[in-house]
Amino acid sequence: MNAHHTIAVLGAGSWGSALAMLLVRNGHTVWLWDHDGARMHALAKDRVDPLFLPGVVLPESINPTDCMENALAATNEVLVVVPSHAFRATIDACALLRPAKLRLAWATKGLEPVTERPFSVVVDEVLGADTPTAVLSGPTFASEVLAGQPTAITIASRFADYAQWLAGCLRNANFRPYTSDDVLGVQIGGAVKNVMAIAVGISDGLGFGANARAALITRGLAEIIRLGVVLGGRPETFMGLTGVGDLVLTCTDDLSRNRRFGLAIGRGEKADAALKTIGQVVEGLTTVQEVMSLARRLGVEMPITNQVYAVLYEGHDPHTAVQTLLTRALRAE
Repeated sequence: MNAHHTIAVLGAGSWGSALAMLLVRNGHTVWLWDHDGARMHALAKDRVDPLFLPGVVLPESINPTDCMENALAATNEVLVVVPSHAFRATIDACALLRPAKLRLAWATKGLEPVTERPFSVVVDEVLGADTPTAVLSGPTFASEVLAGQPTAITIASRFADYAQWLAGCLRNANFRPYTSDDVLGVQIGGAVKNVMAIAVGISDGLGFGANARAALITRGLAEIIRLGVVLGGRPETFMGLTGVGDLVLTCTDDLSRNRRFGLAIGRGEKADAALKTIGQVVEGLTTVQEVMSLARRLGVEMPITNQVYAVLYEGHDPHTAVQTLLTRALRAE
């Protein structure tokens, strides 16, 4: 484990809070920022967060704040864990408040809304390609990391020294980071798997069983690989933690918000009602729009993604969508 460091974690949702706790348990100091002033003031005062840190008393080495300037004044080490729709604004704010020798990683999964760009492109554009950056991704549920359950992730970066440093900060007996230089591949795997989890949830919600689930996961992986390779990712990346690992986790366990959303749609619930019940961001709901647009523009065949989009945004019947996939023209695998 590295020596003591101070790190700013931007985003105090379930994943940001879990990573903040992991860091302080590893001996580091964290400035935990979120835009919700009332919540962060209460967190600083009461030292408890029943929503995202149930049963945990916040240690003194976590400093909650709604002032990003204070967080970035304390350190040049930044970890961004905000929802995908808030990513650009957060990076823009980091650029304005930029500390000397800024190094920035992110654990946000998805693509930039409207532009369909991976977040690494956004970060390079705003902060400059010479800024050391990295992306964290892999099969992780925040609650299990918070509970100290065994977990493995991937840290992808063009900057090998920074990736190793970050891995050292996060590593402990129950949390194992691996490093990679396939920044694009790692991001695409982490983004598109949320779309596939909605598809599998819809199928399970319809009662189609394990055969259909296995087929959707397998063919979903094929779609992820097709898109990822066209964008510059390496095929072997998608057979690792951030590809098949994250895909299997998100598609098969009910801790997955994307899977639960799909289950609700398959059982006949409306999207708004399902989102209200889940009570947190369902990244796949917006990511499917970016992935569908990207696939069409690049000419990449993604039939599962197409049917998820059709159900969520074109009013198609979920049962008919699954049947459409099964009755497509025969072809070699």
